[in-house]
Amino acid sequence: MKQLPSINDIRLWLADNPGATRRDIAKAFGIKGGAKIDLKVMLRELEDEGTLAPRHRSSGGGDKLPPVTVLEISAPDAEGDLFARPVEWRGEGAAPVILFLTQPGDPALGQGDRVLAKLEEIRGPDYDYQARLIRKLGANPSRILGIFRKEAQGGRIVPIDKGADRFWSVTETGGAEDGELVHAEPLTKGRFGPSRAKVLERLGDPTAPKAVSLIAIHQHGIRDAFPDDVVAEADKAGPVQEKGRRDLRALPLMTIDPWDARDHDDAVYAEADSDPENAGGYILWVAIADVAAYVRPNSELDREARRRGNSTYFPDRVVPMLPDILSGDLCSLHEGVDRPCIALRMVIGEDGTKRSHEFFRAMMRSVASLTYEQAQAADDGQLDDATAPLAQALADLFGAYRALTRARHRRQPLDLDLPERQIILSEEGRVTSVAFKQRFDAHKLVEEFMVLANVAAAETLREKGSALLYRVHEEPSPEKMESLRELAREAGFNLAKGQVLMTRHFNQLLKQAEGTEFDELINMATLRSMTQAYYAPLNFGHFGLALREYAHFTSPIRRYADLIVHRGLISAHKWGDDGLSPWDIENLEETGKQISEAERRSMAAERDTADRYLAAYLADRVGAEFTGRISGVARFGVFVKLDETGADGLVPIRAIGDEYFRHDPEAQTLVGERTGFRIGLGQHVKVKLAEAEPVTGGIALELLEVEGEAPARSGGRRGRKGPIGRAAGKGRGGAAKAKKKVKRKRG
Repeated sequence: MKQLPSINDIRLWLADNPGATRRDIAKAFGIKGGAKIDLKVMLRELEDEGTLAPRHRSSGGGDKLPPVTVLEISAPDAEGDLFARPVEWRGEGAAPVILFLTQPGDPALGQGDRVLAKLEEIRGPDYDYQARLIRKLGANPSRILGIFRKEAQGGRIVPIDKGADRFWSVTETGGAEDGELVHAEPLTKGRFGPSRAKVLERLGDPTAPKAVSLIAIHQHGIRDAFPDDVVAEADKAGPVQEKGRRDLRALPLMTIDPWDARDHDDAVYAEADSDPENAGGYILWVAIADVAAYVRPNSELDREARRRGNSTYFPDRVVPMLPDILSGDLCSLHEGVDRPCIALRMVIGEDGTKRSHEFFRAMMRSVASLTYEQAQAADDGQLDDATAPLAQALADLFGAYRALTRARHRRQPLDLDLPERQIILSEEGRVTSVAFKQRFDAHKLVEEFMVLANVAAAETLREKGSALLYRVHEEPSPEKMESLRELAREAGFNLAKGQVLMTRHFNQLLKQAEGTEFDELINMATLRSMTQAYYAPLNFGHFGLALREYAHFTSPIRRYADLIVHRGLISAHKWGDDGLSPWDIENLEETGKQISEAERRSMAAERDTADRYLAAYLADRVGAEFTGRISGVARFGVFVKLDETGADGLVPIRAIGDEYFRHDPEAQTLVGERTGFRIGLGQHVKVKLAEAEPVTGGIALELLEVEGEAPARSGGRRGRKGPIGRAAGKGRGGAAKAKKKVKRKRG
């Protein structure tokens, strides 16, 4: 059977053969029979990214262009603006006019050039769409981020991606120096020699502390520079009018945030309810920055915020969704200054039930900007100069929180306990330590208040018939549930079967594992079994929070979804002309998809940056021994999470003993064919650090011991089955089952 091409091979071929069908692709690469099933998976991915047109495309009425299409560039107009026309247009009347927006690093384009472009329907004075380049047809659809290595004739680029084993030959070096981080454009795909590329941009020393997040920003396409027109629009912003707003400046609202917070989205206040009908209850206020007052629908600020989707947070910098003058100043609820807000008044019963709520467009003035540590210390009876005048207000806040925990206990949202890693940097940007963040009741207090406010926003907009973006979290798939059950069974625990699964069933499993050697393993496995949350205009509930309807309302400075919800509230309450626009409503589904993708992109960039920082932190400790737990098992090796730092490293299969290991994907184990030595999830291991590569973030380990015993070396024989089998044997027969399973695999 002919070997399948890589997905990048197909991209390159499609660049030279636009409009090709799936049959054309299969024929070009000689794909036949069962291999076509694997080809379909790759083609589906190409559809998702817009490189290949979907097999069935809804016409959307026939008079609209698809979001990704092929364009032909027209001659620049008298003002130098580039316009384009769709190569294929089947609508009635003349084809729509498309303004083509170029970006730094785009290749030069001239009349007659064809491009694959991302379209956004934005009607200007003389155009119907704006387009941005995906790729110039005939060129490689992707760019390379890598290390330039100087050679006698030009040089080569080694990609910084983990596991990348190819390199690119370079003649157009752009003046790059040996060892520099560069952005390059692929030129050709070599069949018998290396592929060629040219350097577009020099990014400097890849080992410099500030380069770590810069790599992720470029690699994942995070927009880190605001266009001039966006900055100019933000600079024109000024104080909003107070007319028509409720005056809450006498209410002692306060913000509670991390010590290094740059922006303050939310402020809170609570007081005991004086109504005798609600004895033991509270009046809870949540005030959220009124970003919609500054970011108007279809403005340049709005378009840029939608493209970004959210702020992205790195240990050394923040890439904000909004320019600093808004995110760090005018929209931020700073202490002692008047700020516009959308406020929510909620009546809470003693049992934590929300009895009623009401929204207001208001003005507020924060009385204090507290850290979580300050708020927690106040609840513990340790007041300082900032919290002493607010002692009663803080006591009521914690009282309201404890009432809400009663409702939470009844609702039983998913109760995962996974410590959050915090990378501490020096002023120069180098890692000084890696710690696990302390989690206080003060953190949970703010979270509970925000969850309740988000529920209130979703309820209000649904009741008023307004369009909105829900935060959707669907229940896990049956396949993932069966894998989690298998793992739980191997560890000697039980996850309910044969009934509609609810979060309380997962919590029962987590409770069984609490305090055992499998505590972290079961928490991680439960998290991995969950689906990924996303934004959508249709409500499918939030499984993890055990809520029927949920929307993001409380962080509009850093999430575009919250801004849409704010606009929905403005329209529903008829507070002004800055609510949802017709365009917002018409494109709500597309907005949800776009910002969901942006969220995933930011998460990947943040995760990769953390990996690189951890690799840099460990780079001078190669050869040192560490303890950890097996967090993943694959055919090519095992992943280990180190106890000291939480860093994840790979033990390649070649570094595990001197025998062949059979991989059982269902049981998540590797079993030595000769000795029966068994390696599985959650086992305690001792490893040696073999390699730590800061540029890629890769950490390679050598396995020394599993549960205190070394893998077989040079003909040695082992017979143990690992801790999961032993634990399962405690009254549940798990060890016997594990033993039978190993025998079946051998026979």
